[in-house]
Amino acid sequence: MTEMTNKRRISRKVYVGKTAIGGGAPVTIQSMLNTPTTDVEACVKQAEELVRAGCDLIRVAVPDEASAEAFGKIAKRTGLSLIADVHYSYRLAHLALDNGAKKIRMNPGNMRDFGEIRELARRMSDAGVPVRVGVNGGSLDPKFAGKEESEALVESALECANAFESCGMRDIVLAIKASDVRVMLAANRKAAAVTDYPLHLGVTEAGTLRSGLVRSALGIGALLEEGIGDTVRFSLSAPPVEEVAAGKTLLAALGLRTDCAEVVSCPTCARTEINVQELAAAVERAVDHVRLPLRIAVMGCPLNGIGEGKNSNLGIAGGKEKSVIMKDGEIVTTVSNELLMPLFMSMLDDYIAEYSKNKKNRE
Repeated sequence: MTEMTNKRRISRKVYVGKTAIGGGAPVTIQSMLNTPTTDVEACVKQAEELVRAGCDLIRVAVPDEASAEAFGKIAKRTGLSLIADVHYSYRLAHLALDNGAKKIRMNPGNMRDFGEIRELARRMSDAGVPVRVGVNGGSLDPKFAGKEESEALVESALECANAFESCGMRDIVLAIKASDVRVMLAANRKAAAVTDYPLHLGVTEAGTLRSGLVRSALGIGALLEEGIGDTVRFSLSAPPVEEVAAGKTLLAALGLRTDCAEVVSCPTCARTEINVQELAAAVERAVDHVRLPLRIAVMGCPLNGIGEGKNSNLGIAGGKEKSVIMKDGEIVTTVSNELLMPLFMSMLDDYIAEYSKNKKNRE
């Protein structure tokens, strides 16, 4: 990740292990394991997949004592600074701390005992473990019923955060989410205006891969463009690696992340002479785990293809029988469409290797 250049809302900096949230740190990408926590092998495998995909922080559900014990095993096996997701039980929060949790997520909608909160806060503060106060529209404290939803969400979050802060704890992150994008936007804008807590952005229960991507990108993207938000999660009914891919794509589009490759491809039309969909998908898979600021254009015809190629590290402009391949803005070869995919994929591998070597030498 690189330091952000856009003007951002000023928030306090919180550390989850060695990973910073807020305070000018790069916006981080989060996801959550969806394998049973007690299945340690499955959790370790999925956590490793998420890290390879570019995930910065991983949350793990701790619904019972067996899961709290398994949490510790997962943390040791992976060596990651994991976040424990706890609901209802303060005892489970303490057990998660016993087992190496580097951050605790709790929901004041179902954990409302402020005496217990203060006891937990003192222990977390002493251990340097931050809390994420996570308020959801679907699990709001009943005492806020009847209030305008965005106001109720902010009030609930701040009430809980103030309880932690009253014990001297400053490492607090707010997550104010709703399935209604407009409510999520309103709530986070209100919170951003009255506090310096880092904000975790997301649209909760966003939906399937298709609908969830649209709704999450709208809510998260709008706030990031305004300078609001320090860490993000796309909450999708899809494999967690898809959440990470979506987060990377959004941050790259906003110029907030430059350590990932961007694939530009055309929507296709009657001018298209090559299989753009197949080739673009192959390119995207090939660069999925690449941590380099590359831009690759896969275009079906010369209309916009040459221009996009000039603005990309590598590019294709498809033709009727032959296609043009461009490198660093210049045409380097023209190849028959039958040989286009294998040649371009080989050139892509070579370019990545060359770029990585040059980058290493510069460092």
